[in-house]
Amino acid sequence: MAAQCLRSRTNLIVLATASALVLAGCGGSDPSPEQRFAAALASGDVRTAADLTTDPAAASSAITAMFDGLAAQGHSFTVSQGGDSFTLDADWDLGDGKEWRYSTEGKVVTVSGEQRLSWDPALLVPGLDADSTVQFTPTTGKPPQVRASDGRPIMTQQVVTLVNLQPSADPAVVAPLLAPIVPTITAESLRGDLAKADGKPVTAVTLRESDIAPIRARLAAIPGVELVDQARLLTVDKALASPVFADLANLWQEGQDASAGWAVQMVQSNGSTHRLAGQDGTPAPNIDTTLDLNLQTAAENALAGIAQPAAIVALRPSTGAVLAVAQNAPADAQGPIALTGLYPPGSTFKTVTTSAALQAGKVTPDTVLPCPGTENVEGRQIPNDDNFDLGSVPLHTAFAHSCNTTMARLAVSLPADALPRAAEQFGLGVDYVTPGLTTVTGTVPPAETPAARVESAIGQGEVTASPFGMALVAASIAHGSTPAPTMVVGRPGTADRTVAPAPADVDDELRAMMRETVTDGTARILADLPNLAGKTGTAEYGDGKDSHGWFVGIDGDLAFAVFVAGADSSGPALDAAGRFLR
Repeated sequence: MAAQCLRSRTNLIVLATASALVLAGCGGSDPSPEQRFAAALASGDVRTAADLTTDPAAASSAITAMFDGLAAQGHSFTVSQGGDSFTLDADWDLGDGKEWRYSTEGKVVTVSGEQRLSWDPALLVPGLDADSTVQFTPTTGKPPQVRASDGRPIMTQQVVTLVNLQPSADPAVVAPLLAPIVPTITAESLRGDLAKADGKPVTAVTLRESDIAPIRARLAAIPGVELVDQARLLTVDKALASPVFADLANLWQEGQDASAGWAVQMVQSNGSTHRLAGQDGTPAPNIDTTLDLNLQTAAENALAGIAQPAAIVALRPSTGAVLAVAQNAPADAQGPIALTGLYPPGSTFKTVTTSAALQAGKVTPDTVLPCPGTENVEGRQIPNDDNFDLGSVPLHTAFAHSCNTTMARLAVSLPADALPRAAEQFGLGVDYVTPGLTTVTGTVPPAETPAARVESAIGQGEVTASPFGMALVAASIAHGSTPAPTMVVGRPGTADRTVAPAPADVDDELRAMMRETVTDGTARILADLPNLAGKTGTAEYGDGKDSHGWFVGIDGDLAFAVFVAGADSSGPALDAAGRFLR
Protein backbone atom coordinates (compact mmCIF):
# COMPACT_ATOMS: atom_id res chain seq x y z
CA MET A 1 0.00 0.00 0.00
CA ALA A 2 1.45 3.38 -1.01
CA ALA A 3 2.64 5.65 1.79
CA GLN A 4 0.99 9.03 2.47
CA CYS A 5 -2.32 8.26 0.77
CA LEU A 6 -3.75 11.08 2.91
CA ARG A 7 -2.30 14.33 4.17
CA SER A 8 -4.55 17.25 5.10
CA ARG A 9 -3.36 20.27 7.10
CA THR A 10 -6.49 21.98 8.33
CA ASN A 11 -8.45 22.27 11.49
CA LEU A 12 -11.87 21.30 10.16
CA ILE A 13 -11.69 20.12 6.55
CA VAL A 14 -15.03 19.16 5.11
CA LEU A 15 -15.33 15.36 5.36
CA ALA A 16 -16.30 14.89 1.73
CA THR A 17 -13.13 16.67 0.62
CA ALA A 18 -10.91 14.55 2.85
CA SER A 19 -12.58 11.35 1.63
CA ALA A 20 -12.17 12.42 -1.97
CA LEU A 21 -8.43 12.82 -1.37
CA VAL A 22 -8.23 9.26 -0.12
CA LEU A 23 -10.23 7.82 -3.00
CA ALA A 24 -8.17 9.68 -5.59
CA GLY A 25 -4.80 8.93 -4.04
CA CYS A 26 -4.75 5.14 -3.81
CA GLY A 27 -5.05 3.85 -7.33
CA GLY A 28 -8.86 3.94 -7.44
CA SER A 29 -9.33 1.07 -4.98
CA ASP A 30 -11.65 1.41 -1.98
CA PRO A 31 -9.86 3.10 0.90
CA SER A 32 -8.82 0.80 3.74
CA PRO A 33 -10.28 1.32 7.24
CA GLU A 34 -7.08 2.93 8.50
CA GLN A 35 -7.16 5.36 5.57
CA ARG A 36 -10.77 6.24 6.28
CA PHE A 37 -9.90 6.64 9.97
CA ALA A 38 -7.10 9.07 9.07
CA ALA A 39 -9.44 10.97 6.73
CA ALA A 40 -12.09 11.32 9.44
CA LEU A 41 -9.53 12.57 11.98
CA ALA A 42 -8.18 15.05 9.42
CA SER A 43 -11.66 16.49 8.88
CA GLY A 44 -12.52 16.53 12.57
CA ASP A 45 -15.35 14.01 12.04
CA VAL A 46 -15.32 12.33 15.43
CA ARG A 47 -18.31 10.08 14.84
CA THR A 48 -17.05 8.58 11.56
CA ALA A 49 -13.59 7.95 13.03
CA ALA A 50 -15.05 6.35 16.16
CA ASP A 51 -17.42 4.12 14.15
CA LEU A 52 -14.42 2.62 12.36
CA THR A 53 -13.12 1.16 15.65
CA THR A 54 -14.13 -1.81 17.73
CA ASP A 55 -15.37 0.46 20.56
CA PRO A 56 -17.09 3.53 19.05
CA ALA A 57 -18.24 4.95 22.41
CA ALA A 58 -14.81 4.87 24.02
CA ALA A 59 -13.14 6.10 20.82
CA SER A 60 -15.59 8.99 20.45
CA SER A 61 -14.91 10.14 24.01
CA ALA A 62 -11.12 9.90 23.62
CA ILE A 63 -11.01 11.64 20.22
CA THR A 64 -13.23 14.49 21.44
CA ALA A 65 -11.07 14.96 24.53
CA MET A 66 -7.93 15.02 22.36
CA PHE A 67 -9.28 17.70 20.02
CA ASP A 68 -10.59 19.76 22.94
CA GLY A 69 -7.38 19.44 24.95
CA LEU A 70 -5.05 20.42 22.12
CA ALA A 71 -7.25 23.14 20.56
CA ALA A 72 -4.91 23.10 17.56
CA GLN A 73 -4.96 25.53 14.67
CA GLY A 74 -4.34 22.69 12.24
CA HIS A 75 -3.60 18.96 12.12
CA SER A 76 -2.83 16.19 9.64
CA PHE A 77 -2.86 12.38 9.81
CA THR A 78 -0.93 10.14 7.43
CA VAL A 79 -0.98 6.36 7.02
CA SER A 80 2.67 5.72 6.29
CA GLN A 81 2.53 1.94 6.48
CA GLY A 82 -0.71 0.02 5.82
CA GLY A 83 -1.96 -3.48 6.30
CA ASP A 84 -3.19 -5.47 9.27
CA SER A 85 -0.59 -3.59 11.30
CA PHE A 86 -0.26 0.01 10.29
CA THR A 87 1.54 3.23 11.27
CA LEU A 88 -0.35 6.49 11.75
CA ASP A 89 1.70 9.70 11.61
CA ALA A 90 0.23 12.80 13.32
CA ASP A 91 1.28 16.41 12.86
CA TRP A 92 -0.33 19.10 15.05
CA ASP A 93 -0.02 22.83 14.40
CA LEU A 94 -0.43 24.41 17.85
CA GLY A 95 0.02 27.99 16.62
CA ASP A 96 2.89 30.50 16.50
CA GLY A 97 5.32 27.92 15.11
CA LYS A 98 4.60 25.31 17.78
CA GLU A 99 4.44 21.89 16.10
CA TRP A 100 4.07 18.39 17.52
CA ARG A 101 4.78 15.31 15.40
CA TYR A 102 4.61 11.65 16.39
CA SER A 103 3.65 8.20 15.12
CA THR A 104 1.42 5.49 16.56
CA GLU A 105 0.83 1.83 15.73
CA GLY A 106 -2.53 0.16 15.13
CA LYS A 107 -4.12 -3.08 14.07
CA VAL A 108 -6.95 -3.91 11.69
CA VAL A 109 -9.21 -6.77 12.82
CA THR A 110 -12.31 -8.42 11.39
CA VAL A 111 -15.50 -8.14 13.41
CA SER A 112 -18.67 -9.85 12.11
CA GLY A 113 -17.19 -9.91 8.64
CA GLU A 114 -16.21 -6.21 8.64
CA GLN A 115 -12.78 -4.71 9.08
CA ARG A 116 -12.38 -2.46 12.10
CA LEU A 117 -9.50 -0.79 13.91
CA SER A 118 -8.78 -2.50 17.19
CA TRP A 119 -9.52 0.26 19.64
CA ASP A 120 -6.69 1.39 21.87
CA PRO A 121 -6.36 5.03 23.06
CA ALA A 122 -2.64 4.77 22.23
CA LEU A 123 -3.71 4.77 18.58
CA LEU A 124 -4.29 8.53 19.02
CA VAL A 125 -1.25 9.44 21.14
CA PRO A 126 1.58 7.19 22.31
CA GLY A 127 0.98 6.09 25.92
CA LEU A 128 -2.62 7.33 26.04
CA ASP A 129 -4.99 5.09 27.98
CA ALA A 130 -8.58 5.11 29.19
CA ASP A 131 -7.67 7.10 32.30
CA SER A 132 -5.77 9.92 30.62
CA THR A 133 -5.97 12.60 27.98
CA VAL A 134 -3.69 15.21 26.41
CA GLN A 135 -3.68 18.95 26.92
CA PHE A 136 -1.83 21.88 25.37
CA THR A 137 -0.84 24.60 27.81
CA PRO A 138 1.38 27.70 27.72
CA THR A 139 4.13 27.62 30.32
CA THR A 140 5.92 30.39 32.14
CA GLY A 141 9.03 30.52 34.20
CA LYS A 142 9.48 32.31 37.49
CA PRO A 143 7.18 35.35 37.36
CA PRO A 144 8.99 38.69 37.29
CA GLN A 145 8.54 41.44 39.82
CA VAL A 146 7.56 45.07 39.36
CA ARG A 147 10.15 46.99 41.35
CA ALA A 148 10.58 50.51 42.69
CA SER A 149 13.53 52.72 41.84
CA ASP A 150 15.50 51.33 44.81
CA GLY A 151 14.90 47.70 43.77
CA ARG A 152 12.21 46.95 46.34
CA PRO A 153 9.33 44.92 44.91
CA ILE A 154 6.09 46.83 44.42
CA MET A 155 4.06 44.10 42.71
CA THR A 156 4.53 40.33 42.67
CA GLN A 157 2.48 37.37 41.55
CA GLN A 158 0.50 36.07 44.51
CA VAL A 159 -2.23 33.53 45.16
CA VAL A 160 -5.68 34.98 45.85
CA THR A 161 -8.87 33.14 46.73
CA LEU A 162 -12.23 33.77 45.12
CA VAL A 163 -15.09 33.26 47.56
CA ASN A 164 -17.86 31.99 45.27
CA LEU A 165 -21.43 31.58 46.47
CA GLN A 166 -23.90 29.13 44.98
CA PRO A 167 -27.60 30.11 45.14
CA SER A 168 -27.96 27.72 48.07
CA ALA A 169 -25.41 29.58 50.23
CA ASP A 170 -26.78 31.40 53.27
CA PRO A 171 -25.67 35.09 53.17
CA ALA A 172 -26.46 35.44 56.89
CA VAL A 173 -23.75 32.87 57.66
CA VAL A 174 -21.20 34.11 55.10
CA ALA A 175 -21.40 37.88 55.69
CA PRO A 176 -20.15 37.93 59.34
CA LEU A 177 -16.94 36.20 58.24
CA LEU A 178 -16.25 38.62 55.37
CA ALA A 179 -17.42 41.92 56.88
CA PRO A 180 -14.36 42.41 59.14
CA ILE A 181 -12.21 42.33 55.99
CA VAL A 182 -14.57 44.16 53.63
CA PRO A 183 -16.97 46.29 55.72
CA THR A 184 -19.28 46.94 52.77
CA ILE A 185 -20.24 43.26 52.62
CA THR A 186 -23.50 42.53 54.44
CA ALA A 187 -26.06 39.75 54.32
CA GLU A 188 -28.32 42.12 52.41
CA SER A 189 -25.65 42.98 49.84
CA LEU A 190 -24.91 39.28 49.26
CA ARG A 191 -28.62 38.51 48.87
CA GLY A 192 -28.85 41.29 46.32
CA ASP A 193 -25.87 39.92 44.37
CA LEU A 194 -27.38 36.44 44.31
CA ALA A 195 -30.76 37.76 43.25
CA LYS A 196 -29.23 39.61 40.30
CA ALA A 197 -27.30 36.48 39.23
CA ASP A 198 -30.50 34.61 38.22
CA GLY A 199 -29.52 31.32 39.79
CA LYS A 200 -25.85 31.46 38.82
CA PRO A 201 -22.99 31.51 41.36
CA VAL A 202 -21.45 34.86 42.28
CA THR A 203 -18.02 35.88 43.53
CA ALA A 204 -18.59 37.62 46.83
CA VAL A 205 -15.00 38.81 47.23
CA THR A 206 -11.42 38.04 46.23
CA LEU A 207 -9.05 37.79 49.20
CA ARG A 208 -5.32 37.73 49.70
CA GLU A 209 -3.87 34.76 51.52
CA SER A 210 -3.23 36.80 54.67
CA ASP A 211 -6.91 37.77 54.80
CA ILE A 212 -8.50 34.41 54.08
CA ALA A 213 -6.14 32.23 56.12
CA PRO A 214 -7.89 32.82 59.48
CA ILE A 215 -11.36 32.11 58.04
CA ARG A 216 -10.63 29.63 55.22
CA ALA A 217 -11.74 26.51 57.12
CA ARG A 218 -14.95 28.12 58.37
CA LEU A 219 -15.85 29.43 54.91
CA ALA A 220 -15.13 26.08 53.27
CA ALA A 221 -17.45 24.34 55.73
CA ILE A 222 -20.46 26.49 54.76
CA PRO A 223 -22.76 24.71 52.28
CA GLY A 224 -22.84 26.48 48.93
CA VAL A 225 -19.48 28.23 49.41
CA GLU A 226 -16.69 27.38 46.97
CA LEU A 227 -13.13 28.65 47.40
CA VAL A 228 -11.11 28.96 44.18
CA ASP A 229 -7.42 29.87 44.20
CA GLN A 230 -5.93 31.96 41.40
CA ALA A 231 -2.56 33.57 40.70
CA ARG A 232 -2.65 37.35 40.25
CA LEU A 233 -0.23 40.26 40.14
CA LEU A 234 -0.75 42.28 43.32
CA THR A 235 0.98 45.02 45.25
CA VAL A 236 3.23 43.70 48.00
CA ASP A 237 1.69 46.24 50.37
CA LYS A 238 -2.08 46.01 49.99
CA ALA A 239 -2.40 49.57 51.32
CA LEU A 240 -0.41 50.87 48.34
CA ALA A 241 -2.57 52.11 45.47
CA SER A 242 -1.91 54.02 42.27
CA PRO A 243 -3.58 54.31 38.88
CA VAL A 244 -0.23 53.42 37.29
CA PHE A 245 -0.45 49.86 38.62
CA ALA A 246 -3.02 48.88 35.98
CA ASP A 247 -0.66 49.88 33.16
CA LEU A 248 2.27 48.19 34.86
CA ALA A 249 0.20 45.02 35.22
CA ASN A 250 -0.52 45.10 31.49
CA LEU A 251 3.19 45.55 30.75
CA TRP A 252 3.99 42.67 33.12
CA GLN A 253 1.50 40.44 31.30
CA GLU A 254 2.98 41.38 27.93
CA GLY A 255 6.38 40.25 29.19
CA GLN A 256 4.90 37.00 30.47
CA ASP A 257 3.19 36.32 27.15
CA ALA A 258 6.30 37.13 25.11
CA SER A 259 8.48 34.83 27.21
CA ALA A 260 6.00 31.97 27.50
CA GLY A 261 6.96 28.41 26.58
CA TRP A 262 4.55 25.60 25.82
CA ALA A 263 3.88 22.01 26.65
CA VAL A 264 1.68 19.12 25.61
CA GLN A 265 0.90 17.21 28.78
CA MET A 266 -0.49 13.78 29.47
CA VAL A 267 -3.11 14.37 32.16
CA GLN A 268 -4.09 11.44 34.38
CA SER A 269 -7.53 11.10 35.97
CA ASN A 270 -5.99 11.91 39.37
CA GLY A 271 -4.71 15.25 38.02
CA SER A 272 -1.04 14.29 37.72
CA THR A 273 0.74 15.29 34.52
CA HIS A 274 3.88 14.64 32.56
CA ARG A 275 5.14 16.47 29.48
CA LEU A 276 5.07 14.81 26.08
CA ALA A 277 6.37 17.73 24.04
CA GLY A 278 7.10 21.41 24.30
CA GLN A 279 9.70 24.08 24.82
CA ASP A 280 10.62 26.14 27.86
CA GLY A 281 10.26 29.89 27.55
CA THR A 282 12.87 32.47 28.46
CA PRO A 283 12.40 34.07 31.89
CA ALA A 284 10.63 37.41 31.68
CA PRO A 285 12.76 40.28 33.05
CA ASN A 286 11.75 42.25 36.11
CA ILE A 287 10.10 45.59 35.44
CA ASP A 288 12.20 48.30 37.06
CA THR A 289 10.14 51.43 37.49
CA THR A 290 11.10 54.98 38.38
CA LEU A 291 8.61 55.10 41.27
CA ASP A 292 9.98 56.30 44.60
CA LEU A 293 8.20 54.27 47.28
CA ASN A 294 8.77 56.89 49.97
CA LEU A 295 7.30 59.67 47.82
CA GLN A 296 4.46 57.43 46.65
CA THR A 297 3.54 56.63 50.23
CA ALA A 298 3.83 60.30 51.22
CA ALA A 299 1.56 61.32 48.35
CA GLU A 300 -1.07 58.72 49.24
CA ASN A 301 -1.00 59.73 52.90
CA ALA A 302 -1.29 63.42 51.97
CA LEU A 303 -4.56 62.75 50.15
CA ALA A 304 -6.11 60.18 52.46
CA GLY A 305 -8.18 62.57 54.57
CA ILE A 306 -9.63 64.62 51.69
CA ALA A 307 -13.33 64.03 51.06
CA GLN A 308 -13.31 65.19 47.43
CA PRO A 309 -11.49 63.45 44.56
CA ALA A 310 -7.82 64.44 44.79
CA ALA A 311 -4.56 63.56 43.08
CA ILE A 312 -0.81 64.17 43.24
CA VAL A 313 1.67 63.54 40.42
CA ALA A 314 5.41 64.00 41.02
CA LEU A 315 8.20 63.96 38.43
CA ARG A 316 11.98 64.35 38.43
CA PRO A 317 12.65 67.31 36.11
CA SER A 318 16.21 66.30 35.23
CA THR A 319 15.17 62.92 33.79
CA GLY A 320 11.39 62.85 33.42
CA ALA A 321 11.18 59.97 35.88
CA VAL A 322 7.70 59.51 37.32
CA LEU A 323 8.27 59.45 41.07
CA ALA A 324 4.72 59.20 42.43
CA VAL A 325 1.17 59.04 41.12
CA ALA A 326 -1.44 59.01 43.87
CA GLN A 327 -5.15 59.62 44.17
CA ASN A 328 -7.64 59.03 46.95
CA ALA A 329 -10.63 56.67 47.04
CA PRO A 330 -13.17 59.23 45.74
CA ALA A 331 -10.87 59.81 42.76
CA ASP A 332 -10.45 56.07 42.19
CA ALA A 333 -14.23 55.83 41.82
CA GLN A 334 -13.95 58.18 38.81
CA GLY A 335 -11.01 56.46 37.12
CA PRO A 336 -7.32 57.38 36.69
CA ILE A 337 -7.92 61.13 37.00
CA ALA A 338 -4.32 61.81 38.05
CA LEU A 339 -3.15 60.77 34.59
CA THR A 340 -6.05 61.35 32.21
CA GLY A 341 -8.64 63.51 33.99
CA LEU A 342 -9.04 66.86 32.24
CA TYR A 343 -10.02 69.95 34.24
CA PRO A 344 -9.66 73.73 33.87
CA PRO A 345 -6.25 74.47 35.43
CA GLY A 346 -7.22 77.92 36.67
CA SER A 347 -4.44 80.19 37.82
CA THR A 348 -1.74 77.49 37.58
CA PHE A 349 -2.03 78.19 33.83
CA LYS A 350 -0.71 81.70 34.49
CA THR A 351 2.74 80.11 34.22
CA VAL A 352 1.95 79.61 30.52
CA THR A 353 0.31 83.01 30.08
CA THR A 354 3.23 84.80 31.69
CA SER A 355 5.71 82.83 29.58
CA ALA A 356 3.84 83.81 26.40
CA ALA A 357 3.79 87.48 27.41
CA LEU A 358 7.49 87.50 28.28
CA GLN A 359 8.40 85.80 24.97
CA ALA A 360 6.27 88.29 23.03
CA GLY A 361 8.38 91.10 24.47
CA LYS A 362 5.29 92.80 25.89
CA VAL A 363 6.61 92.88 29.45
CA THR A 364 9.46 92.04 31.78
CA PRO A 365 9.08 90.79 35.36
CA ASP A 366 9.51 94.39 36.53
CA THR A 367 6.99 95.99 34.20
CA VAL A 368 4.41 97.82 36.33
CA LEU A 369 0.86 96.77 35.47
CA PRO A 370 -2.57 97.51 36.93
CA CYS A 371 -4.16 94.89 39.21
CA PRO A 372 -7.68 96.23 39.92
CA GLY A 373 -10.09 94.16 41.99
CA THR A 374 -12.32 93.63 38.99
CA GLU A 375 -12.27 94.73 35.37
CA ASN A 376 -14.41 94.30 32.31
CA VAL A 377 -12.11 92.89 29.64
CA GLU A 378 -13.64 92.28 26.21
CA GLY A 379 -17.12 91.95 27.70
CA ARG A 380 -16.08 89.49 30.39
CA GLN A 381 -16.13 90.83 33.95
CA ILE A 382 -12.94 89.46 35.49
CA PRO A 383 -12.64 89.61 39.31
CA ASN A 384 -9.70 88.80 41.51
CA ASP A 385 -10.27 86.41 44.39
CA ASP A 386 -12.44 88.28 46.89
CA ASN A 387 -11.95 91.32 44.58
CA PHE A 388 -8.55 92.16 46.10
CA ASP A 389 -7.00 95.28 44.56
CA LEU A 390 -3.23 95.83 44.42
CA GLY A 391 -3.30 98.96 42.34
CA SER A 392 -0.32 99.10 39.97
CA VAL A 393 2.44 96.58 40.71
CA PRO A 394 5.33 94.85 38.92
CA LEU A 395 4.40 91.77 36.92
CA HIS A 396 6.23 89.48 39.36
CA THR A 397 4.04 90.79 42.20
CA ALA A 398 0.86 90.38 40.15
CA PHE A 399 1.94 86.79 39.39
CA ALA A 400 2.74 85.96 43.01
CA HIS A 401 -0.64 87.27 44.18
CA SER A 402 -2.46 85.71 41.22
CA CYS A 403 -4.03 88.81 39.69
CA ASN A 404 -6.68 87.65 37.24
CA THR A 405 -7.24 91.15 35.95
CA THR A 406 -3.56 91.63 35.11
CA MET A 407 -3.30 88.33 33.24
CA ALA A 408 -6.53 88.86 31.33
CA ARG A 409 -5.39 92.27 30.11
CA LEU A 410 -1.97 90.84 29.13
CA ALA A 411 -3.49 88.07 27.03
CA VAL A 412 -5.75 90.33 24.96
CA SER A 413 -2.83 91.71 22.95
CA LEU A 414 -1.28 88.27 22.25
CA PRO A 415 -1.72 86.38 18.95
CA ALA A 416 -4.41 83.66 18.82
CA ASP A 417 -1.81 80.87 18.93
CA ALA A 418 0.47 82.40 21.57
CA LEU A 419 -0.94 80.44 24.51
CA PRO A 420 -1.07 77.05 22.70
CA ARG A 421 2.55 77.52 21.57
CA ALA A 422 3.71 78.50 25.05
CA ALA A 423 1.80 75.56 26.55
CA GLU A 424 3.45 73.09 24.15
CA GLN A 425 6.87 74.38 25.24
CA PHE A 426 5.99 72.99 28.68
CA GLY A 427 4.53 69.72 27.36
CA LEU A 428 0.89 70.75 27.79
CA GLY A 429 -1.17 69.63 24.79
CA VAL A 430 1.54 67.19 23.70
CA ASP A 431 0.67 63.47 23.68
CA TYR A 432 3.16 60.87 24.87
CA VAL A 433 3.42 57.14 24.28
CA THR A 434 5.14 55.94 27.43
CA PRO A 435 5.68 52.25 28.31
CA GLY A 436 3.82 51.47 31.52
CA LEU A 437 1.99 54.80 31.58
CA THR A 438 -1.18 56.04 29.88
CA THR A 439 -1.50 59.82 30.04
CA VAL A 440 -3.29 62.83 28.59
CA THR A 441 -1.64 66.19 29.21
CA GLY A 442 -4.39 68.62 28.26
CA THR A 443 -5.84 70.80 25.55
CA VAL A 444 -5.05 74.43 24.76
CA PRO A 445 -6.84 75.42 21.55
CA PRO A 446 -6.07 78.69 19.74
CA ALA A 447 -8.03 81.61 21.20
CA GLU A 448 -9.35 83.27 18.07
CA THR A 449 -11.06 86.21 19.78
CA PRO A 450 -9.86 88.61 22.47
CA ALA A 451 -12.68 87.37 24.74
CA ALA A 452 -11.46 83.77 24.31
CA ARG A 453 -7.90 84.87 25.16
CA VAL A 454 -9.19 86.45 28.37
CA GLU A 455 -10.73 83.12 29.43
CA SER A 456 -7.67 81.10 28.43
CA ALA A 457 -5.27 83.47 30.19
CA ILE A 458 -6.64 82.46 33.60
CA GLY A 459 -6.97 78.75 32.80
CA GLN A 460 -10.68 78.81 32.03
CA GLY A 461 -12.72 78.61 28.85
CA GLU A 462 -11.59 75.73 26.63
CA VAL A 463 -8.24 75.20 28.37
CA THR A 464 -7.97 71.86 30.20
CA ALA A 465 -5.14 70.01 31.91
CA SER A 466 -4.63 66.79 33.80
CA PRO A 467 -2.70 66.66 37.08
CA PHE A 468 -0.01 64.85 35.10
CA GLY A 469 -0.02 67.62 32.50
CA MET A 470 0.46 70.34 35.12
CA ALA A 471 3.23 68.34 36.81
CA LEU A 472 4.91 68.23 33.40
CA VAL A 473 4.55 72.01 33.12
CA ALA A 474 6.31 72.42 36.47
CA ALA A 475 9.03 69.93 35.45
CA SER A 476 9.59 71.79 32.17
CA ILE A 477 10.02 75.12 33.95
CA ALA A 478 12.42 73.52 36.43
CA HIS A 479 14.47 71.72 33.76
CA GLY A 480 14.49 74.36 31.04
CA SER A 481 12.85 71.97 28.56
CA THR A 482 10.23 69.25 28.73
CA PRO A 483 11.76 65.96 29.89
CA ALA A 484 10.48 62.74 28.34
CA PRO A 485 8.18 61.17 30.93
CA THR A 486 9.50 57.78 32.02
CA MET A 487 7.86 55.05 34.09
CA VAL A 488 10.10 52.09 33.22
CA VAL A 489 13.85 52.58 33.52
CA GLY A 490 15.46 52.95 30.10
CA ARG A 491 12.15 53.31 28.24
CA PRO A 492 11.29 57.03 28.03
CA GLY A 493 8.07 58.25 26.47
CA THR A 494 7.89 59.48 22.90
CA ALA A 495 6.15 62.76 22.10
CA ASP A 496 3.82 63.13 19.13
CA ARG A 497 5.65 66.28 18.10
CA THR A 498 8.94 68.09 18.60
CA VAL A 499 8.68 71.49 20.26
CA ALA A 500 11.55 73.91 20.90
CA PRO A 501 11.76 74.88 24.60
CA ALA A 502 11.02 78.29 26.00
CA PRO A 503 14.06 80.64 26.20
CA ALA A 504 16.24 79.92 29.23
CA ASP A 505 15.84 83.45 30.60
CA VAL A 506 12.04 83.05 30.57
CA ASP A 507 12.30 79.86 32.62
CA ASP A 508 14.63 81.63 35.05
CA GLU A 509 12.16 84.49 35.44
CA LEU A 510 9.24 82.11 35.94
CA ARG A 511 11.08 80.17 38.64
CA ALA A 512 11.82 83.43 40.47
CA MET A 513 8.16 84.45 40.30
CA MET A 514 7.06 81.01 41.51
CA ARG A 515 9.45 81.33 44.45
CA GLU A 516 7.94 84.72 45.29
CA THR A 517 4.49 83.07 45.21
CA VAL A 518 5.63 80.91 48.14
CA THR A 519 7.55 83.55 50.08
CA ASP A 520 5.19 86.48 49.63
CA GLY A 521 2.17 85.41 47.59
CA THR A 522 -0.79 83.03 47.54
CA ALA A 523 1.27 80.02 48.74
CA ARG A 524 2.70 81.69 51.87
CA ILE A 525 1.38 78.81 53.99
CA LEU A 526 4.32 76.80 52.58
CA ALA A 527 6.94 79.51 53.17
CA ASP A 528 8.76 77.36 55.75
CA LEU A 529 9.91 75.05 52.92
CA PRO A 530 13.19 76.73 51.96
CA ASN A 531 13.53 75.72 48.31
CA LEU A 532 9.91 75.53 47.22
CA ALA A 533 8.58 77.49 44.23
CA GLY A 534 5.02 77.15 43.01
CA LYS A 535 1.75 78.48 41.70
CA THR A 536 -1.72 78.18 43.17
CA GLY A 537 -4.89 77.85 41.15
CA THR A 538 -8.65 78.02 41.59
CA ALA A 539 -10.71 76.99 38.57
CA GLU A 540 -14.43 77.44 38.12
CA TYR A 541 -16.38 74.63 36.49
CA GLY A 542 -19.99 73.78 35.65
CA ASP A 543 -22.22 76.77 36.21
CA GLY A 544 -19.36 78.72 37.79
CA LYS A 545 -20.59 78.36 41.35
CA ASP A 546 -18.00 75.71 42.29
CA SER A 547 -14.25 75.57 41.86
CA HIS A 548 -11.40 73.09 41.75
CA GLY A 549 -8.22 73.71 43.72
CA TRP A 550 -4.66 73.36 42.35
CA PHE A 551 -1.06 73.79 43.35
CA VAL A 552 1.97 73.12 41.16
CA GLY A 553 5.41 73.16 42.72
CA ILE A 554 9.15 72.80 42.20
CA ASP A 555 11.44 71.72 45.02
CA GLY A 556 14.96 71.08 43.75
CA ASP A 557 14.82 68.10 41.39
CA LEU A 558 11.18 67.46 42.22
CA ALA A 559 8.22 68.86 40.30
CA PHE A 560 4.63 68.06 41.18
CA ALA A 561 0.98 68.99 40.82
CA VAL A 562 -1.76 68.69 43.44
CA PHE A 563 -5.42 68.71 42.39
CA VAL A 564 -8.53 68.69 44.60
CA ALA A 565 -11.87 68.57 42.79
CA GLY A 566 -14.60 70.85 44.08
CA ALA A 567 -12.34 72.35 46.75
CA ASP A 568 -13.65 75.92 46.16
CA SER A 569 -10.15 77.29 46.73
CA SER A 570 -6.50 76.33 46.44
CA GLY A 571 -6.31 75.87 50.23
CA PRO A 572 -6.88 72.08 50.33
CA ALA A 573 -4.32 71.59 47.56
CA LEU A 574 -1.77 73.69 49.46
CA ASP A 575 -2.42 71.73 52.64
CA ALA A 576 -1.96 68.43 50.77
CA ALA A 577 1.27 69.74 49.22
CA GLY A 578 2.56 70.61 52.67
CA ARG A 579 1.79 67.12 53.99
CA PHE A 580 3.43 65.60 50.93
CA LEU A 581 6.64 67.61 51.22
CA ARG A 582 7.00 67.61 54.97
